[in-house]
Amino acid sequence: MNALPTQAPRRQGTPPHQPAAPDAPGAAGPRRRRQIQPYVLLLPAIVLLAAVVGYPLVRLGVISTQGFGLRTLITGRATSVGGANYTAILHDSQLFPVLVRTVVFAATLVAGTVVIGFGAALMMVAVGRRLRVAMMLALLGAWAMPTVASTLVWQWLFQPTYGVINWLLTQLHVFGDLRQHDFLAGTTSGFVVVWLLVVWISVPFVALTLYAGLSQIPGDYYEAAAIDGAGYLRQLRTVTLPFLRPVLMLVTVLSVIWDFNVFNQIWILTKGGPDGATTTIAIWSFTKAFASQSYGQGAAIAVFSVVLLAVLVGWWVRRLVVSGEES
Repeated sequence: MNALPTQAPRRQGTPPHQPAAPDAPGAAGPRRRRQIQPYVLLLPAIVLLAAVVGYPLVRLGVISTQGFGLRTLITGRATSVGGANYTAILHDSQLFPVLVRTVVFAATLVAGTVVIGFGAALMMVAVGRRLRVAMMLALLGAWAMPTVASTLVWQWLFQPTYGVINWLLTQLHVFGDLRQHDFLAGTTSGFVVVWLLVVWISVPFVALTLYAGLSQIPGDYYEAAAIDGAGYLRQLRTVTLPFLRPVLMLVTVLSVIWDFNVFNQIWILTKGGPDGATTTIAIWSFTKAFASQSYGQGAAIAVFSVVLLAVLVGWWVRRLVVSGEES
């Protein structure tokens, strides 16, 4: 008969085996500090945003519910009108044309900026080091130029009689004599000039950001695609775009935010004209507040545009997060 296994003798003074004890009460403190630390690090940025962005938005919302006019600026007292300002702008005949014009203008700006910026990024990858540095310096120079200064230069370029663009187009002998032509006085040509200016200012950020993303794609994928017989366009579609999708979506949503709120370029070049043909929602809010002395309705238009843009950007950011989780 086999003998039953016996327990190994325990050395004198050795405690019996016990399960691992839970964390000591003192361990809760460091664990809680680790959980709170990210919020503490974010606190300065949150306070700064609350002061720079939060308070003006709250103040804007308050003014949008008041009969805030020129008299209020003098007396400092405003009467509450509830939602009357919002009702007025929703029944305004300018609302629909301004919204359509703003959306179309922003969409064309975003499309032009992303496409041209993507092309510039691909070019920087393909060229040599010296030419790449020259392209980066040129892009940074255009990006660093103040908006007002660049807009004034653009205004001079298209100025009748003395404009360089007018002179160059005339020298081509294709469009006729354009030396006295005012591009900013026409509906289509005015939008084209503003479009060129905004895209020229916006392309550097998109191009440099996309170039940074392109430089992180491993070359092995392109080699494998080339071995499989994929040409340049197929490599672009099957390798470059899938890897670059999160960056593309990020620069797109940033371009939507910036281009939806374009103001300086339009106001300096056309002031919303001719006959309101270049009036976007930002120009409409400004003219309603300062030209009509109806600050309450101007604030209501601004709040309406913020809500509209927040909904649009929220939807796009959700797509961006989902795309990042799937990749």
